[in-house]
Amino acid sequence: MTTSATVPPRSRAEFEAVLRGMDRLYHIHHPFHIAMNEGGVEPAAVRGWVANRFYYQIQIPRKDAAILSNCPDREVRRAWIQRILDHDGREGDEGGIEAWLRLGEAVGLAREEVLDLRHVLPGVRFAVDAYVHFARSAPWQEAIASSLTELFAPTIHQKRLESWPVLYPWIDAEGYGYFRRRLAEARRDVEHGLDFTLGHFATRAQQDRVIEVLTLKLEILWSMLDAIWVAYVDRQMPPMVRARVPG
Repeated sequence: MTTSATVPPRSRAEFEAVLRGMDRLYHIHHPFHIAMNEGGVEPAAVRGWVANRFYYQIQIPRKDAAILSNCPDREVRRAWIQRILDHDGREGDEGGIEAWLRLGEAVGLAREEVLDLRHVLPGVRFAVDAYVHFARSAPWQEAIASSLTELFAPTIHQKRLESWPVLYPWIDAEGYGYFRRRLAEARRDVEHGLDFTLGHFATRAQQDRVIEVLTLKLEILWSMLDAIWVAYVDRQMPPMVRARVPG
């Protein structure tokens, strides 16, 4: 009987190729994302995506703080803490969360209606909370590996910067700051997270576990768009959200 314990590990190059190949499961291939990136959704759906994705943005620092709290390795912590600063900001740099709020304003949302989370769908909330819970409860090494969806993010940000001004001329161009800043940040984060993952998960069983973990993260991102599609394309808004956002 052959098991992952008896199969030789993938080489570093083979393992990286497998991880990069998982971009076929990334949420950019979700019908909602395809439609949005082709200009095929209404302004209300774009606003809904921005408002719901904000819930993910504000949970990223909490996810990363959970990883730090579980990690005994000082060098890893020193590198990983930059991710919190990138999103929360600091003096002289307002950070990614503030940049996303400006995107919200650029698409026509009031700042307060993004901040108070009135538009956040139950499915999005459950998916994002599940990710934070995973980061808190899983081994910190696996939580780091789950962040490797960053491998696929720069391509999305670049496409938005190129196509959205044409597809959605009603969006204020000042709102695209988040996508511009993440081009450099995501590439830096990928380099660190990928190097750690390729170096730490050395056995076949460990490598297979990383694939499971990354699949879980991809499923979380996909399920967020499932909820957004139902609410904004199928127009089946959950009643608790309708109660918060009448009309």
